[in-house]
Amino acid sequence: MRPLLLIQTGEAPDALLARFGGFADWFREAMRIQPAQMQVVRVDEGAPLPTPHAIAGAVITGSAAMVTERADWSEHTAEWIRDAMDAQTPLFGVCYGHQLMAHALGGTVGWLPAGREIGTESIARLATGEIPGSCELPSLFPAHTTHRQSVLAPPPDAHTLARSELDPHQLLRYAPHALSTQFHPEFSTEHMRAYIDARADALRKEGLDPDALRADVRETEAARALLEGFAHAALDTPVAAAVVKSQAMEGRSDVSVSESSIRVRVSSVRSDQG
Repeated sequence: MRPLLLIQTGEAPDALLARFGGFADWFREAMRIQPAQMQVVRVDEGAPLPTPHAIAGAVITGSAAMVTERADWSEHTAEWIRDAMDAQTPLFGVCYGHQLMAHALGGTVGWLPAGREIGTESIARLATGEIPGSCELPSLFPAHTTHRQSVLAPPPDAHTLARSELDPHQLLRYAPHALSTQFHPEFSTEHMRAYIDARADALRKEGLDPDALRADVRETEAARALLEGFAHAALDTPVAAAVVKSQAMEGRSDVSVSESSIRVRVSSVRSDQG
């Protein structure tokens, strides 16, 4: 079986790394896959990427770096993204990965005009039927965010599927096999609170209230299910039944995802791959 590639573009801050492990751990746990199913490549450390045909799909992580810095490793990864798009390799970008995909495919990335976005934000779905499983996303759902740069203009052929109050391009679809999120579906509530705590001094200087942000952190099952569904579709494996049951038991309109909707998402991604 070909592995799911994690293109790691950075690492968690030291304080979070000591508590929770690294980004690779966070993503694998969020996607609920086994270590043997995932190949990790640290592109920010110069590690080479495999050919797109050698993998089942790829997830591109966040980073403390900025896409606008145009680092060599980042631009090389952008070239790989274009090759992967040509090969119709399933792709899912997150935060830096979201911005890098947009940049690679002809969009514009820069500083978020409204300033830093951080905390659990309400994400509004703008369209349905554009990506496999998009119809299962609630019209309004919570997701964890932390970023200062953003996609200012999506690539010409991309579709914006969701937005937040501060960022109009929270979820982009580039093709049936390629999407990206500015929000962090891999974050747990503990990760989000730890990021707020780590940046508390900077947040106060920017006029933000870290205590209020921390108090508003909540579960983000719908956002996480989007990433998990992508991973299992790319690997052609079923979503864990325990996850389906736990989401169904929540029963909340802002986060619940039914067993049938998850099955539709996985089968739809696989069929779109051809």
